[in-house]
Amino acid sequence: MKILKPRYRPDTFFPLLAEAPARALLLDYDGTLAPFRLERDEAVPYPGVREALDALIEAGHTRTAVISGRATQDLLPLLGLRHTPETWGTHGWERLGADGRYRVASLPPAALEALEALVARLGKAGLEGRWERKPASVALHWRGLPEAAAGEMREEMVGFWEGLADRSRLALKPFDGGIELSVVGRDKGFAVRTILEELGSDAVVAYLGDDLTDEDAFAALGESGLSVLVRGELRETAADWWLEPPGELLNFLERWNAACGEAP
Repeated sequence: MKILKPRYRPDTFFPLLAEAPARALLLDYDGTLAPFRLERDEAVPYPGVREALDALIEAGHTRTAVISGRATQDLLPLLGLRHTPETWGTHGWERLGADGRYRVASLPPAALEALEALVARLGKAGLEGRWERKPASVALHWRGLPEAAAGEMREEMVGFWEGLADRSRLALKPFDGGIELSVVGRDKGFAVRTILEELGSDAVVAYLGDDLTDEDAFAALGESGLSVLVRGELRETAADWWLEPPGELLNFLERWNAACGEAP
């Protein structure tokens, strides 16, 4: 565990967590709870993560939410938890409550038309297995490709994507290993702000994430909680702490559960 900003230190944060009247642990998935895989449906959590999250959820002392760029229907089988946590999919456009209630926000017709045009273009490009359609976005993945092949894919497709973004309510967002064309109006920060409003000001909250899309969540959390970068290599970030997975990640989850378990 490396402290990037002195606002929180472990010897002060975990005692604060223990005494909190309410707590929330907000977690990205890919790159945070699970390592990246060339085959995205093989990206299961690091060993020990499922057990740690099941223990948190079953203890009942922490509101646990997974906030991911994946669609919820793709994410839940990979998580493989005994109890489904609160889940925000497609960068905040989908919400599945811990009670099983599912909601997806309505999208502007022009944005939907643009996404369908992109799907048609990708279907003709011979890129099977490299793109995915989500409820409010389309993502293109080049992770694992040789650098030259990834560069060709970017050059061939990004111009068309940028044109769609300019004409519709869409934004082009890079992430580790690809790009995504998303409907404007929600991101991971939207999910964080919503949860903060529901919790109230006395809650202790932490968000763990790894890539550029998680910076929206770090910014939304701001001074209201602990932002934690989880990845093998440090990059420029607004996060307070840096954890290297899986060892430091598991240690954090275990310390969180132990601190909350000791609370009155």
